Amino acid sequence: MAQAPILSWDGLGLQQGGGWLFGGPGTDGLDLHVGPRDRLALIGRNGAGKTTLLKLVAGTLEADRGKRVMQPGTNIVLLQQEHDFTPYRSLMDFALHGDAAPARHEVETIAGQLGIDMERDAQSASGGERRRAAIARALALDPDLLLLDEPTNHLDLAAIKWLEDWLGRFRGAFIAISHDRTFLTRLTRATLWLDRKVLRRKEVGFGGYEAWEEQVQTEDTRATQKLDARLKLEAHWLERGVTGRRKRNQGRLEKLYEMRAARAAMISTQGTARLAITSDDVKTKAVITAEGVSKYFGEGEARRTIIRNFDLRIQRGDRIGIVGANGTGKTTLLKMLTGELAPDEGKVTLANSLSCVLIDQQRSLLSDEKRLRDVLAEGGDWIDVRGVRKHVQGYLKEFLFDPGLADARVGTLSGGEQSRLLLAREFARSSNLLVLDEPTNDLDLETLDLLQEVIADYDGTVLLVSHDRDFLDRTVTMTLGLDGSGMVDIVAGGYADWEAKRIRRAGSPTQSAAAATPASHAKAPVSAIASTRTKLSYKDQRDYDLLPRQVEMLEDAIARDEASLADPDLYTRDPQGFEVLTAALDAKRAQKEAAEERWLELAEQVEALG
Repeated sequence: MAQAPILSWDGLGLQQGGGWLFGGPGTDGLDLHVGPRDRLALIGRNGAGKTTLLKLVAGTLEADRGKRVMQPGTNIVLLQQEHDFTPYRSLMDFALHGDAAPARHEVETIAGQLGIDMERDAQSASGGERRRAAIARALALDPDLLLLDEPTNHLDLAAIKWLEDWLGRFRGAFIAISHDRTFLTRLTRATLWLDRKVLRRKEVGFGGYEAWEEQVQTEDTRATQKLDARLKLEAHWLERGVTGRRKRNQGRLEKLYEMRAARAAMISTQGTARLAITSDDVKTKAVITAEGVSKYFGEGEARRTIIRNFDLRIQRGDRIGIVGANGTGKTTLLKMLTGELAPDEGKVTLANSLSCVLIDQQRSLLSDEKRLRDVLAEGGDWIDVRGVRKHVQGYLKEFLFDPGLADARVGTLSGGEQSRLLLAREFARSSNLLVLDEPTNDLDLETLDLLQEVIADYDGTVLLVSHDRDFLDRTVTMTLGLDGSGMVDIVAGGYADWEAKRIRRAGSPTQSAAAATPASHAKAPVSAIASTRTKLSYKDQRDYDLLPRQVEMLEDAIARDEASLADPDLYTRDPQGFEVLTAALDAKRAQKEAAEERWLELAEQVEALG
C-alpha cells in the first residue's frame, strides 16, 4: 500500500510580474504530492519556475491560490543555489545561524567528510567552500524532505561523489533541480516535468526522462498540427529545436566517437600527443604546443609541483576537457595553454592566428535595465554572428528564447536565462579558440543540449574545464586528467574514459600509466594499418585534397540559408518558400556531414600510411 504523502499542494497558483507563473484563472493550478521516500528530479526550462516551486514547497514563499498540506513534524530543508554570507564571520557562523540551527557536532562531522574548514573566513571563502558549508548545514538539519537547487554547482568531482553516496543512503525524501545528468540518473526514481505552466509526474527516474519527453512532445505536436498556421509554425520550431536537436546530437556523438578513435591513434604509449604530424593540411596543424612544461608554487621545502614534464600538441578542431579535484591545477594548466601564465620549465607555443573568446558566465556584467537586443546587437535589429549577419529575433530563437523577448529587460530573466544570453553573445564573436570555464552552471537541460550542439559545430579549438561528467562525455575529443601529483593523464575520450583508465591502473599497478585507448565509447579506427598499400588511390587522393574546400563552400551556403530563415516574417510572407528553403538547408547540412565523414576516414588512412 502506498504511503500517505508528507507534503501536498493542490491547485497551486502564483502571480509573478503581472501575470500568472502557475495556475491562473480558468486553470486547475499545479498539483504536487511528495511521499516519505520519494527521489524526485524536477525538470524544466530556465524561467519555467523550478526554483520558485521549491520555495513554495519549503514554505518560504506564499502562493496566491491553492492548498498546502504537510504532515505534522515534517522537517523541510531547502539548499538554495546561492546563500548570503555577508552577515557571518566564519563558515561555521553561517551554518549555525537561525532559530532551527543544527547541532555543531553534526556540522563538524559532515564538514570533515566534505573536507571543508568551517572556521574559514566567510567573506574570503571560495564558491566551492561556501557550497560545501551550505551542504553541511542542510544535511546536519536532519531533513525529512530535502530540496536541492543545483547542489553540484561549484563542487569538484570528489565532493559530488560524496554527496551522491550520502543521498543514496538518505532515508528521507528529496526533490533535486540539477543540470548534472549523471547525478540525476544515479539518484532519482521519479520525475517532475514543469513545462508551460503544467506539472507532470512520471514514476521513472531521470534515466527515462528523455524518452518520456519525446513521447509527450510527439503527442503535443500531433495535437497542435490541427490548429492554424501560426501554431503550426511554433510546433515546427519546437520539434526542430528540441526533438530534432536531440536526434542531430546523436549523429554528432557518432562523429565524436570516431574523432576520439582517430585522436587515440595519435597518442603514444607514454600518454603524450605526438609532436610530429606528416600532413600539412590546415585541419591537422597545431594551434597550441606544450613541450616539457612544468609549474611549481612556493619555495624551498614548501614548493609544490603543480604540473610536471607535460607534453601536448593541440590541433585545430580538438575539443579538450580538463578535469580533476579542486586544487589539482586545472586553472593553472588552462592559463599556461592559453599563454596567460608562463611555465617554470619548458615552453608553450601558440599559433599566431589564434583568436580567443573566454566564456566564464559573468552574469554580474549584465545590466538589469538593458534589453536583450542591447546585449546582443547594441540596440539594433541585426547581429554579426562570426561573419554572418542574422536578425536578432532569429538569433534569439536559436538560443531557445521567444523572439518576442528582444525588447524585454535583462532583469526579468532567470539566472539560467541570463547565462544563456551570455552564451549567445559570446558565441557570436569571431574566434578560433573557445575557452569555457564551468559553462554548465545554472543551465537547464535543453540549453545544455544546445551548448553541446554549438560546441560540436564550432569550427575551431575548444578548451573546457568542467565537473559535469555527462557533458564531458558528450562533448570532448580528449581529456586531460589531473590528480594533484603534477602528472597529467592524456586520454582520448571523455570523463568516463579517464575514469576507466584510473580504475584499470588502480587494479593493475604494473600497467602502463598512459594506455590511452578510449574505454567506453570510441569505435575502432577505420585506418588501413594492416593494409599493404603505400598510397591512396587516385580517387581517394582527389577526395582528400578537394573535400576541405567543398566543406567550406557548403558552410558558406548553409550560413546564407540560415540568414534568410532568420527573417521573422518569411513564413507569413512566403510559406512555400520557407518550406523549400528549409528542405534545401537540411540537404546541404547532410551533404556537409557526409563530406566531413568522408574526409575523416581518408585522414585516418593517410595517418596510417604515413
